[in-house]
Amino acid sequence: MARTGGDEGQDPGGPEFDPPFEVLEPVALTSAVVLSSPHSGRVYPSRFLRSARLDAASLRKSEDAFVDDLFEPAVSLGLPLLRAHFPRAYLDLNREPYELDPRMFEGRLPAYVNTRSVRVAGGLGTIARVVGDSQEIYAKRMSVEEGLRRIDELHKPYHAALQELLHRALRRFGLAVLVDCHSMPSSSVTGTADPTTWRDEKTKADFVLGDRYGTSCAPLFVDVAESELRRFGYAVERNKPYAGGFITEHYGRPGAGCHALQIEINRGLYMDERAIARGPGFDALSRDLHAVVEAVSIAAASRGSERMAAE
Repeated sequence: MARTGGDEGQDPGGPEFDPPFEVLEPVALTSAVVLSSPHSGRVYPSRFLRSARLDAASLRKSEDAFVDDLFEPAVSLGLPLLRAHFPRAYLDLNREPYELDPRMFEGRLPAYVNTRSVRVAGGLGTIARVVGDSQEIYAKRMSVEEGLRRIDELHKPYHAALQELLHRALRRFGLAVLVDCHSMPSSSVTGTADPTTWRDEKTKADFVLGDRYGTSCAPLFVDVAESELRRFGYAVERNKPYAGGFITEHYGRPGAGCHALQIEINRGLYMDERAIARGPGFDALSRDLHAVVEAVSIAAASRGSERMAAE
């Protein structure tokens, strides 16, 4: 398994990001599936921790802990896995490049910044204002330059790498299937596809599959993933409460051969959420996910052959 990383440059996180993300490459590329784990980063820069009014444990509430590790064995199926090392609380890759809350910054944001999205209003923009149950992250405002630097040096390179992996799959196999890998707390959330309000009610679903209500992915791949998960006995929902964020919406272009499916995993299946530690179900779940990705990969190979033959 080969590993390639992003160009660190003058990373705002400092040398602690070394590199800020990496691609786990298979020995041989044989699948049109691309795995992305944008929220499992767990390297918290010391400067970031000093600027926060919360401790590290509180900041980690928004982290999709160990999701990259759950999916890593699937690289052996002949597909790449892209994963971030920096945490979601530092910069959220599942947002537009410039969804920013002006209340967070010292100085005027550029005119092109989206300051009015629902996600910004909820404190969950590209640079989040809150974590968990609406706890404010920062003790004081940051400079506009710092915010824009994070975007330039982290968000843009990650998405450039993801775009290249998808283009490579399209060239090689006639289509690309992005599986965007996430986790959800075992306590559910209310609201829409991007909720901001927490409640204590237990999540009934083990998995939520998001395809932007049928617009980001061919039904075939969603059906295959759901069928495999149900075969293992998991409870599966579609698009409620997570239909997919910026990544699914931005890259999902089924008509152009690029499909994007978001998978949300109930953290209670594989980890101790309070201690942020792997639980006894981790290995079994990882094996099941390997089978799910394999089934999607087989379906992609069949669809890709049909697409290339038609051309």
